[in-house]
Amino acid sequence: MKKQTLALHYGYNKDGFNTMAVPIYQTTAYDFESAERAANLFALKELGPIYTRLNNPTTEVLEKRIAALEKGAAAIATSSGQAAIFYAVANLAEAGDNIIVAKKIYGGATTLLTHTIKRFGIEARLFDSVTVQDLEELIDDKTKAIFFESLSNPHISIADVEKIVEIANKHNIVTICDNTVATPIIFNPLTKGVDVVVHSASKYINGQGTAIGGLIVENKELNQKLIGNEKYPQFNEPDESYHGLVYADLPFALFTLRVRLSLIRDIGAAPAPFNSWLHIQGLETLAVRIKEHSKNALKIAEFLEKHPKVLKVNYPGLKSDVNYEKAQKYFKDGLASGLLSFDVGDFEFAKKILNNTKIFSVVVNIGDSKSIITHPASTTHQQLSPEELEKTGVTPGLIRLSVGLEDYEDLIEDLKQAMES
Repeated sequence: MKKQTLALHYGYNKDGFNTMAVPIYQTTAYDFESAERAANLFALKELGPIYTRLNNPTTEVLEKRIAALEKGAAAIATSSGQAAIFYAVANLAEAGDNIIVAKKIYGGATTLLTHTIKRFGIEARLFDSVTVQDLEELIDDKTKAIFFESLSNPHISIADVEKIVEIANKHNIVTICDNTVATPIIFNPLTKGVDVVVHSASKYINGQGTAIGGLIVENKELNQKLIGNEKYPQFNEPDESYHGLVYADLPFALFTLRVRLSLIRDIGAAPAPFNSWLHIQGLETLAVRIKEHSKNALKIAEFLEKHPKVLKVNYPGLKSDVNYEKAQKYFKDGLASGLLSFDVGDFEFAKKILNNTKIFSVVVNIGDSKSIITHPASTTHQQLSPEELEKTGVTPGLIRLSVGLEDYEDLIEDLKQAMES
């Protein structure tokens, strides 16, 4: 099936009442009906719902659909995109290990992966995901993961996915790609050899800004990298917390299974069934929406590129953009999503533009149907030092737009009056 059909139908065969909409199973627990069946479920002799922290029928539909859309083996939903990133890394690394992280990623992910995770004894080393020239020299025998964004937020740069994968495979290291901005409609990193994909479902997947959520999807070939790989003993040695279970002996997709049975079991950042249901509604229209987001963003980027007060526009749909060729290479039909940024050169002028907009809302979310404007240096990346800001490419005058589904002519007029007021 094609992606639009998958988004509408995959993973749901209708319940006993033949409902067209996926039901919301708003429950914490389930009746096992017998002691024998309960024991079988806990021993993984049969699969089924155990407790909504671990699995839920509504959430399971969401997981199956995103796995199908990303062309993966399996998926697991989390309570937020940040939780998805944390689980993906914690599933691979422990105290004494290191991870290699792209310099140009979302500010919250930068803080999580370079500061918070440091308190768990995991070191982060930064690399340039666009050129990838510095990646291999950062790798050692304690490197457990390489993390990057396919289309970075707010820098709007495109990673050299194939080069990153080539180097990672050479050293038998797992790659993790955040595909939130590109979405599975525009790009499927797993088809380029990436091992794990994460999403903030709160963004384009949801599309309405109504629910927080995260997703992790694993490659169909990831088991082959994990089984017997001495870098990842947690998949190959008995798990004392699960009665000596050895994940490598199981006939399932191992990465997301271990997230479910170990990390979500213990840490508990699981999605509410209602939130999963809201994300399912968003998935059903994602393919249609992302085309309109991309079309509107290109029109606005073209306007900004010609404006005398704009120093630079970052949008891969522009032929003048340094990432244009990569967008044509990697992204379906050359679509480049709805996120763009532009630099007006001055901190105070940037804030003045935000204060003067009438249609664009000053919000730090992205992927909403309504247009959003953000000043990263004073909000999403405020926690970073001047040196860190420079490394990540966030300048004082940088403005990020999440272009919505309004008429693009109205959005252009709003920006025009905001810059000239």
